[in-house]
Amino acid sequence: MEGIRTAAEPRGDRRIQWVFLDRDGTLNAKAPDGEYVERPQALELLPGVAEAIKKLNQAGIWTGVVTNQRGVALGRMSIEDLDAIHVWLRHLLSLDGAYLDAIYACTHQIGTCDCRKPDPGLLLRAQREHPGLDFARAAIVGDSASDVQTGKRLGLMTVLLSAEDEPRAACEADYVVADLAGAVYRLLGEPIVPLARQ
Repeated sequence: MEGIRTAAEPRGDRRIQWVFLDRDGTLNAKAPDGEYVERPQALELLPGVAEAIKKLNQAGIWTGVVTNQRGVALGRMSIEDLDAIHVWLRHLLSLDGAYLDAIYACTHQIGTCDCRKPDPGLLLRAQREHPGLDFARAAIVGDSASDVQTGKRLGLMTVLLSAEDEPRAACEADYVVADLAGAVYRLLGEPIVPLARQ
C-alpha cells in the first residue's frame, strides 16, 4: 500500500500499551546539521503531530519522549533551557488536547553514558519509574537508525519515519511510514492513510 512499507515481519499481533517517541524530526522540525533547538520558540511541531499524539492518549496508551540533546553537553544550551523547550512542547500539544506522560532526555557527550540512543538507558530509566512497563508491549517511533537500534535491543516494536522514496537503512525496522500520523495508525491497527503526492 502506498505510504507504508513493512521492512521486516513483526513478531505477530500484539497490543501496544507503551509508546516512546523521538523528538527532533519526529515531533518537531529538525534544526540544520550541527545546530540544535536551543530556545522554546524555535521548536515547531510537524503537521499532524498533536492529533496523532491525541489519538494515542484517547486509546489509553502511555506516551513518552526519548531524546538525545547533546547541545547541553556542548554548552549550546543549559538544562533550564531544555526544560523550557519541553514546557513549550507540552503547551503546543495541549492546544489540541494532546499530552505526554513523560519526557526523558540524554544531555551527555557521545561515549560518556549509557543513555544516549542507541544505548537503551532512557528506556530502562522509564521502566524503573514505571515497573509495569513491558517492552514486549511497547513501541518506539523515530526518524533515525539509532531509534530503531534502541528498540531492537529491548524487544520493542520499531517504527521508522522515512519518506517513501528515501534510501535509508530501514531493513531492521518493523515498519516504515512517512510520518507520526502513519505510525499511530499502524500502532492502533487502523488503515494507513496513503501519502499525498506533491
